[in-house]
Amino acid sequence: MKLDIMTMSLLSKYVSLIFPDYRFEKILLEFERTMSMELDFTQEAKNSERTARCFRKNDVVKIPHVFWELTTKEVLTMEFCTGHKVDDLDFLRKADISPTKVAKALIELFGEMIFIHGFVHGDPHPGNILVSPRGQGRFSLVLLDHGIYKELDPKFRLDYCKLWKALISLDVPKILELGEQFGVGKYAKYFPLIFTGRTIYSKSALGTQVSGEEKTRIKQDLSSLGMDDISSFMESLPPDFLVILRTDGLLRSILGNLGAPRHVRLLAYAKCAIYGHEEQSRLESGAINRLSLRVKTSISYLHLRILIELARLLVQFNDYKHKIKDKLSWMLLKISRDVLGWYKPLM
Repeated sequence: MKLDIMTMSLLSKYVSLIFPDYRFEKILLEFERTMSMELDFTQEAKNSERTARCFRKNDVVKIPHVFWELTTKEVLTMEFCTGHKVDDLDFLRKADISPTKVAKALIELFGEMIFIHGFVHGDPHPGNILVSPRGQGRFSLVLLDHGIYKELDPKFRLDYCKLWKALISLDVPKILELGEQFGVGKYAKYFPLIFTGRTIYSKSALGTQVSGEEKTRIKQDLSSLGMDDISSFMESLPPDFLVILRTDGLLRSILGNLGAPRHVRLLAYAKCAIYGHEEQSRLESGAINRLSLRVKTSISYLHLRILIELARLLVQFNDYKHKIKDKLSWMLLKISRDVLGWYKPLM
């Protein structure tokens, strides 16, 4: 591993000599740190047990038990759990398990990790997440490979909760304000595009496809960015953000493979962001204030859920509209052909 890290470091330095705007050394240092942690199997065992405690009340999440008497820094012995890769659609169909329900359980699991516990699994690729059937369409999600975890800074976690609340409601001033706190400055305007797929001044409903006009504007905007902008953006991001971006990217890929609607992820993140933000306030408040905060949290979640559900209904309405339009076009074409066929013998 040390030889590989040295090779990567050397290549990175050579690239930066040819392309001065290339400045990704910080990412390499973070990679070296996480890989060093993953080589210690006792640390992986501790991570798995901590995650098991976080989700002890969640009967869908399964973390394999660690056998400490057979575990050392070089050897990790865990309970054997059966299952198939989370995005194995053929298996899910045969087991009569809904892919959308699997996607919902998965994104809620990681949403809780990120926004509430602040202890995030750093490598959620399909091979590390198994679906274990329990009969009658029920299932467990078995989470494997606990070597790479990131404990989020408490302030970062709370700010990230605020960011997602602002992203859902498209609160532009708040997004830009949080961008300054994250240290990304002018690049904060790309947060909505990165996380929700719409621009900061978008008129498109949340969860819908961006309009043709917006796509043109995005292309123009992104074409003006150079390698120095990308390097500056990556350098300015807190280390916690890099883990979040990687984790979210992997999760979105899995959700796409499962065919989950876009609102599933948005709704789960909105819910977890609100509860994650209010959790800290509840810890710092008295009993009466906790009750008030619980009511406030429920109202905030209901408000964001209405926004997302309205967007989903709008998408469905547009889909139906296009289907009806296509059906009418097909009927008119068929009628016109029939009429022409009727007139031909008379001509």
